[in-house]
Amino acid sequence: MIPVLSRTQMRAFDAHAIQTSRVPSIVLMENAGRGAADVIERELLGGRAAGRRIVVVCGAGNNGGDGFVVARHLLARGAQVEAWLARDLSKATPDCRANHDAFAGIGGKIASVPLAHALRDLGDALAGADVVVDALFGTGLDRPIVEPLASVVRQMNEARLVGRHAGLAALDVPSGLHADTGVSLGTCIEADLTVSFAHLKLGHVTGHGAAMSGPVHVVDIGVPPALVAERSAELVEASDVRAVIHDRPIDTHKYRAGHVAIVAGSAGKVGAALLSARGALRGGAGAATIVTWPDAATTLEARIPEVMVARLTTETDREALESSIDDLLAHKRAVVIGPGFGTGDAARAVSQRILTSFGGAIVADADSFSMHAGSPEDFTVAGGRVVLTPHSGELGRLLGRTAAEVEADRFASASEAAKRAGAVVLLKGAYTVVASPDGRVVVTGSGSPALATAGSGDVLSGLVGALACSLPPFEAAWCGAFLHGVSGRAWQKEHGDRGLLAGEIADGLPAVLAALLADA
Repeated sequence: MIPVLSRTQMRAFDAHAIQTSRVPSIVLMENAGRGAADVIERELLGGRAAGRRIVVVCGAGNNGGDGFVVARHLLARGAQVEAWLARDLSKATPDCRANHDAFAGIGGKIASVPLAHALRDLGDALAGADVVVDALFGTGLDRPIVEPLASVVRQMNEARLVGRHAGLAALDVPSGLHADTGVSLGTCIEADLTVSFAHLKLGHVTGHGAAMSGPVHVVDIGVPPALVAERSAELVEASDVRAVIHDRPIDTHKYRAGHVAIVAGSAGKVGAALLSARGALRGGAGAATIVTWPDAATTLEARIPEVMVARLTTETDREALESSIDDLLAHKRAVVIGPGFGTGDAARAVSQRILTSFGGAIVADADSFSMHAGSPEDFTVAGGRVVLTPHSGELGRLLGRTAAEVEADRFASASEAAKRAGAVVLLKGAYTVVASPDGRVVVTGSGSPALATAGSGDVLSGLVGALACSLPPFEAAWCGAFLHGVSGRAWQKEHGDRGLLAGEIADGLPAVLAALLADA
């Protein structure tokens, strides 16, 4: 897995490199800037900087220093480079000032933008550039950008749409993006790509970060990754999934593969149950049984021949209901509860019995979060066997807050819910966050905008249920999120980013799994 650091952790990494490893800060800056120049030349200039027009907009901090290093290296490669200093040089950090002077020393052109007429001049320069480089702010920004720098940012974004402009590259994080939460602080650079130094930052893989950063390229700054003492999260790679999912032995039978119960569906809401069951079977479960209310069972029995259907009792006696549930879940390896199930008293009684008595893995989705709104602690009775699979609105409902509050810090929200619920929390999104109650956090970036389709989450819950038949809850959650994303991405590659049906996500899973295992 790829480490993902907070800005505090990145500062500690830098400090350790400087103080313990004796690597001077200006050497780190040189390595960062040279690496960024390499990426910009390769990705935005077709491998040749010579003769191309580059504008680098620098602040007075160390991010600005990185920008001056980029400017110097691209100038040395034959590019026509202008550096614009957007702050007073007297406020520059020592390393920024040193690289400002080094760029000027080899003939680099430097202008400044403190005044209105200079802003107009900058606009003209940006419009004629092949590439614009954002080196205004680094990871430390935690408040909105104010004028005149807000106008500078807007001009840089506007330049992306003008003439022969090839791209806007951000250094470390796009200026205006919170490095930890990925939230836009107001006016924010909309980069075509971002060059991150040493490690990914949390803001690259959450919130608005993915959209604002574009593809993120991590460059080496000359310090061993082993110096990372602490990381906030890890990004899942295909190799991580291959490490926990293996070819089946020749003597595998359906019950060894795992029997999943889908406790879902109600009158008029059978689709969610069917999609969840389809996700379970396509994800590798040997058998799937939908456990549902009698008024939904008749409809379901005629829909998918591979899926069994079992009826919950209509008796109101609590003891009879609990006995019925126990019988229906006997010999099941995992249970998915919630999709289209309802939130009435009977549904709550079923949920409570499963949480307190079922011995296998439990995947709670959809209506489960309404049943336990404001009370994530309800899930602690299951003793850590639960995976919760909410989107931000559902997690907000569970925690007693708004979806916007969850989105303001997805990592913190998922981690809080995991600790309070004593459960694994899979917070769905463009980058899905998976948090364990023991503090581990991973994020998957395999997804696709095509997955924004009704029923997508139902398929995911069934898939996680299938994987939980043989994997611990945490691994089942992040593997499921990764595979679900890859299936959506594969469909998008062939058909585009809209029109995907949820059932097609499930149907794509066998090919995704086969390709993954073939690469092992």
